[in-house]
Amino acid sequence: MTIVTRFAPSPTGLLHIGGVRTALFSWLFARRHGGRFILRVEDTDRERSTQEAVQVILDGMQWLGLSHDEGPYYQTRRFERYAEVLQQLLAQGKAYHCYCSKDDLEEMRTAQLARKQKPRYDGRCRGRSSPVAGVAPVIRFKNPLDGDVIVEDLVHGPVVFRNDELDDLIIARSDGTPTYNFCVVVDDSDMHITHVIRGDDHLNNTPRQINMLRAMGFTPPAYAHVAMILGADGAKLSKRHGAVSVLHYREEGYLPEALLNYLVRLGWSHGDQEIFTLEELTRLFDITEVNKAASAFNPEKLLWVNQQHMMRAPLPYLAGVLREQLLRLGIETDDQPLLEGIVAGQRERAKTLKEMAETSRYFFGAEVEIDDKSGRKHLTGAGLAMLGRLRSALEALTDWSAAGVHGALTAIATESGVGLGKVAQPLRVALTGTAVSPPIDATAALIGRERVLRRLDAALVWAQTAGV
Repeated sequence: MTIVTRFAPSPTGLLHIGGVRTALFSWLFARRHGGRFILRVEDTDRERSTQEAVQVILDGMQWLGLSHDEGPYYQTRRFERYAEVLQQLLAQGKAYHCYCSKDDLEEMRTAQLARKQKPRYDGRCRGRSSPVAGVAPVIRFKNPLDGDVIVEDLVHGPVVFRNDELDDLIIARSDGTPTYNFCVVVDDSDMHITHVIRGDDHLNNTPRQINMLRAMGFTPPAYAHVAMILGADGAKLSKRHGAVSVLHYREEGYLPEALLNYLVRLGWSHGDQEIFTLEELTRLFDITEVNKAASAFNPEKLLWVNQQHMMRAPLPYLAGVLREQLLRLGIETDDQPLLEGIVAGQRERAKTLKEMAETSRYFFGAEVEIDDKSGRKHLTGAGLAMLGRLRSALEALTDWSAAGVHGALTAIATESGVGLGKVAQPLRVALTGTAVSPPIDATAALIGRERVLRRLDAALVWAQTAGV
């Protein structure tokens, strides 16, 4: 059997991390077993579905690298197929027209609650043979009246539902448009889905869908319902917890492989290993090992995972992501050696590529703005005198490299009888504007001789102007 999974988001909101984790689990399961992964957009809710949300789904999946083998399919383009199956069910007596009005249904509900019964449709139109004049009916599925539906869930184990607890579900509205649960069933059967991996908020839909699949003569797929992701406070995940568009994480400078690594660990583990490549996950992930309990989203842990991936990723790749982040700041450069040098010096300090870009502005442009506190601390007295020595030594330097700059600084420190820090800090403030940066020898080498000398001159002027 060829494994076929699907990710079927509804474009009624932006794709967020809960949906991404479901997509990831489905993608990994298919990839591990050499199967197919289908992308299906469930856009039958025309009032709430937006093209913007569809585009976020497509862009988000592309950014994450979760490529699909088929699709994207759109339910709104399959209405003819749904209508065909509806007519088949009606003709076979497995569905029926229901003429109950909203008032009828509300009266039914009120009476059931008064009798302390579970409110549900009582099947009064189930045996109706004649239409009601002037009423456009809905279509209901004729659910079995007795027996059980056993969902052999790959995460939760067997879950039993009694058919007499399930009412006759509406599968087409009075205007003829099919409903969500019906479309899902037709799609899963037509697309030969073998495994449905989705959030456990869909678990109550599953027995109804299994009954419809069997009524159509199809073998139901295997199901795996994964627990929700909660906020750190145990509440339902919301925007304040991180339930934002997945593309927000791209804008914030996260690596897609880091986000996937973090999400897969929300409910799944492989020993004590924390950091995984996508290739490792494809080889190791097993949906049956996913935890039943909900997991909490921890932004700090995500930052840690992201930095770990930044530490391991190839420099050329990170340089490309850094270039995108710099463009957001209005800094445009194609200097690949400079970008790779910045990444090499900054990735132990920054947790995201956005943070790296923001703290790397001083590598670009002719001048920097000197922080007043840092300037007054390191460009006074001995520091100011040191700037003059640095200016002369660096201007005369023939080997303009990190090693060459380091040698010049060491020589000045030795001649002056001071520690290397007494030489490095005035240079650091002059070149970057602050007292914190990657190793100053590498930083000076990347900034370049001409701009280093210009900034040293500007620092001397700054010190005199500031009256230090």
